[in-house]
Amino acid sequence: MDGVGSFGAGRAGSTIDPITFAKQPQTILRVLSWIFSLVVFASIVNEGYYNMGSERLHCVFNKNADACNYGVFVGLVGLLACSFFFMLDYKFSSISSIKDRKKAVMLEIGFSGFWTFLYFVSFCFLANQWSRTKKEDLPLNQGADAARAAIAFSFFSIITWAGLTARAVQKYLLGTDMSLFTTEHMDGGAPTQPYPSNSPGGGTTETTEAYQSPPFTENNAAPTYQVPIY
Repeated sequence: MDGVGSFGAGRAGSTIDPITFAKQPQTILRVLSWIFSLVVFASIVNEGYYNMGSERLHCVFNKNADACNYGVFVGLVGLLACSFFFMLDYKFSSISSIKDRKKAVMLEIGFSGFWTFLYFVSFCFLANQWSRTKKEDLPLNQGADAARAAIAFSFFSIITWAGLTARAVQKYLLGTDMSLFTTEHMDGGAPTQPYPSNSPGGGTTETTEAYQSPPFTENNAAPTYQVPIY
């Protein structure tokens, strides 16, 4: 019975409908977060660097390599994390232990909340460095679209990751639905007849019997042996 109806999931080992799973708000937010992370990562990797007549590459964000490295890190790890948690969501109902389900939900709360913060930092950091970038530093406005895309989708990622955090907190607060236990066992485990009432106005009365002496008393004791007289 361990893990039945706990943390928003059904019975352990129950079949999963792919269509129903795809329509869940958590799944939609997960897919959007995956796409947004991919855009942030790919935009910086593909067009986030340029060279000025030399082999050395410069970051489009005010030539600050830390800005590009941070955007790539947040986007790549967010992409991998979305893939991991997507599989965890799909296999969540097959986890039979309530403790393991609780650990999975707590892990999701911690990571999603932390990554929401990191994307907020990414948005502020990239937007600040882009505002300081001079047009003459970018030949033919190279990498401008990629920089704007990384900033915009960092902002969108804040919303989706915050939504995932809220959904995980909701699952944690939901905990175990004990109504599934009560509906199963109330019919078979409840007594069929009530206990008799011992109150003076009750429908049943207690019958008392007079005290009976034990079968063996002193009057019924065995006679003593007498020696015969010759």
